Amino acid sequence: MAARPAWRGQIRLALVAIPVEIFPATKSGASIAFHQVHEPSGKRVKYEKVVPGIGPVNVDEIVKGYEVSKGEYVLLEPEEIEAVKLESRKTLELTQFVDYGDIDAIYYDKPSYVVPADDLAEEAFVVLRDALRAAKKVGVGQLAMRGQEYVVSLKPCGRGMVLETLRYSDEVNKAASYFREIGDAKPDPDLLDLAATLIAKKAGTFDPAEFHNRYVDALRSLIEEKRKSKGELIIQDPDDDAPAKGSNVIDLMAALKKSLGGAEDEAPAKKPAAKAKAAPAKKTTPARKRA
Repeated sequence: MAARPAWRGQIRLALVAIPVEIFPATKSGASIAFHQVHEPSGKRVKYEKVVPGIGPVNVDEIVKGYEVSKGEYVLLEPEEIEAVKLESRKTLELTQFVDYGDIDAIYYDKPSYVVPADDLAEEAFVVLRDALRAAKKVGVGQLAMRGQEYVVSLKPCGRGMVLETLRYSDEVNKAASYFREIGDAKPDPDLLDLAATLIAKKAGTFDPAEFHNRYVDALRSLIEEKRKSKGELIIQDPDDDAPAKGSNVIDLMAALKKSLGGAEDEAPAKKPAAKAKAAPAKKTTPARKRA
């Protein structure tokens, strides 16, 4: 069965309207779902919708309400919410065109594929796609979908285009409040050269198929092990080989060289970074010989 579009409407560019359909570009990845279980009986815990002083209620009796003051709600029927008029419900008007790098990655939220709705729309769709590609621009506008209005970006992707919902500015925490404690000191040039060499050594083309969810794999192994052991407690300590809390890399130069293997010999020879003067070694008592 063909996938159902998440949205049908039109992209509007000035006086040009292009009928399109939007489909989800992603899906849920591998995951392990747990249920809450009543241990004495081994049965799953379930929840009921209840009203204080009344008890369980029928789902048909539940409506959406907005709390305007403590305990006072304005109740809205689904038809009233659906009737809210937004021009962006069926039209994505591209109001800005910005460079690829102008939108910080932190604003991108969720991608969708955009395709022409029919053969008649294909010509205008292709024109817009190739014009965006030639200009190296991203179209920006607003779109109502799934009961919300989103800021979205539109850019070419192969034969089609990708629409990405963007976060509003008030949904993003200001980075300055987190980064202000980081000092302005410049890194040592030798260390910078070694780090650049390490990056160049590991440079490559991103292939998402090379990565998989190791946590899910480990959980599956644990579940299978527990099933075979018939419920016995199994504790695996993944931190056995982890460095002790508070440990630090004392000699960053040595650590970078070790990461590079033999590549550090190819790095330009420069004045080594200054190191802190080592404290004198303490005298130790020689071990006694066993009789």
